[in-house]
Parts: sequence; C-alpha cells; structure tokens
Amino acid sequence: MNRKVLTMAAVGGLLGLLASACAQGGGGSGTISLVTNPWDASALNSLIAKEVIEANTDTTVEITEIDENTMFTGLSDGTLDAVLEIWPSGVVAAEQAYIDDGSVVNIGELGVIGKIGWFMPKYMVDEHPELATYEGFQDPALASLFATPDTGDNGRFLGGDSSWSQYDEQIITNLAMPMQVVFAGSEEAILADLDTKYENQEPTVFYFWTPHSAFAKYDLVNVTLPDYTADCYADPAAIDCDYPEDVLFKAAWSGLQEEAPDAYTILSNMKLTNDDQIEMLGAVAFDGKTLEQAASDWVAANQSVVDSWLP
Repeated sequence: MNRKVLTMAAVGGLLGLLASACAQGGGGSGTISLVTNPWDASALNSLIAKEVIEANTDTTVEITEIDENTMFTGLSDGTLDAVLEIWPSGVVAAEQAYIDDGSVVNIGELGVIGKIGWFMPKYMVDEHPELATYEGFQDPALASLFATPDTGDNGRFLGGDSSWSQYDEQIITNLAMPMQVVFAGSEEAILADLDTKYENQEPTVFYFWTPHSAFAKYDLVNVTLPDYTADCYADPAAIDCDYPEDVLFKAAWSGLQEEAPDAYTILSNMKLTNDDQIEMLGAVAFDGKTLEQAASDWVAANQSVVDSWLP
C-alpha cells in the first residue's frame, strides 16, 4: 500500500514536470542579461530585444550597462548573456581569445555597417580644402586652427569616452601631426561641443561614427586618412591609418542557447539596418522621444520584421 502511494506520487510528479516543460515549449524561462554599451544605438538594440523576447517567450530580460572593454569577462562566464553590437575593429587580442576558446560565441551579423573616423564640419573644408585629408593636419599652421588653451600650439582632436576603442593618439603620433587628443567623456559631450562650434562656425575635428542621427542635422565630412589595412592594425602602437569599415556583429555566452533557446533564437535572428538605427536615433535626438519610446515605436511599426526573428 505504501509503495503504491509512493509510486503514484512519483508518477504525479513526473506528469507535473512534463506539463511544465510542454507549457514552456522547450524555450526556457528565467532571466537573461543583455549588455548595453555607452552609446545610444547599443541601448536601442537591447531595448528592442527586451521587448520582443518578453512579449514572445517566458524569459525576462535585464539590461546591464557596461563598457566594451570589460564585458567579455562576463560574457565568458555567463554573468552576462549577450551583446548586440560589437564593432570588430575594437576587438583586441585578449577579447578575441574568448571567442577563439568558445566561451563567447558569435551569433551573427546585426545588419548595420559602421564606420568610425575623423569628422568635422564641411565649412572647415570649404575654407581650407587641404583639411579634407590627413596631410592638411600635418601643417602646423592649419593644425593650430584647432588649438585650445588646453593644447597650446597643438590642435585639439576631440575624442570620446576614454573607455571606447580608439586609436587617435597613435594615428596622430605616427603621422606626425601637431595635434593632441582631449577626451570629451561621452557621446553627449561630443555633440554638445559640435553644436556650439557649428552654431559659431568655429573649427573642430572629432572622433565620430556612422550611422548616427547627427548626420541629419549637421553637414559633416569624413577626413581622409591613409587606407586601412590589416597589417596597419597588427601592432596597435604603430597604427597610422584609417579605421576599418565595420560589419557589426552580436555575441553571446556559450551556454545561452541551452539555457534560453527561444531568446537565443530571437537574438540570433535579430537584424537592423543603418536606416533603422538612424530613424530611431533621430527620434531621440530631434523629436524628444526617450530611448524606450523610440525602440517600442520601431517594434510596433516593423511587426513583419520582428515576426521573422521568432522561433
């Protein structure tokens, strides 16, 4: 009698587990953590993924803000689950090692083509055509047009957040430019400086990238640096050429597919275009939308695209 009761209880427990598994559809549940790096496009990617995953799976998404130089450790040990915008030119050897050993996996291209470079207002090139290329910045007289009290006789090159992947100090040194990098500290600080300089038609040259909403507001030109080659980037200290064109990709902790397969499928299938990002970034920058509103509006307006990501 006791054995029969125990046996029936065991069967009941097994049926309960099977019912639970069927209810989940094998898609996993629980919580995953998506990385957001300190730029708006990265945040928009994560917010879109969060909305789509939470609306279509049993998985809850937390968004973790962390810089690109420290996220790989978390992705390799499962503390962080995925990042949706990696610029290949910024992946250093120590980070590539996590991909090579399989603890971090490439889960496909985002669909956006990025380009980091040196940018400045077109009015500077109109007035000084030599500044269209790096040779112009080798001329002390032209470089001094960009000088500030902080840089003395050298011209100022405005960098971003010091944690970003950027090689402007090496480029300046190796191409013998009388320029000095000053870090703005953030994307917002670069834009604030640009807005002031642009309004007053003053000289400025700065680290920036496409796609970005700023190109809808300002007439900017990309300074021509020596062409990118893989050999040029073989030794970071010796870099003396342009940033490469970047086919942005996504990456995840190697255990994510097993832990949350439906969420993993959505993240792997997720695709955006340059125009998608520029549209959302413009809505935030010029239409007063929050990042959350811009991401949610994009999802609502692109349901057929979102549907193609689902398991």
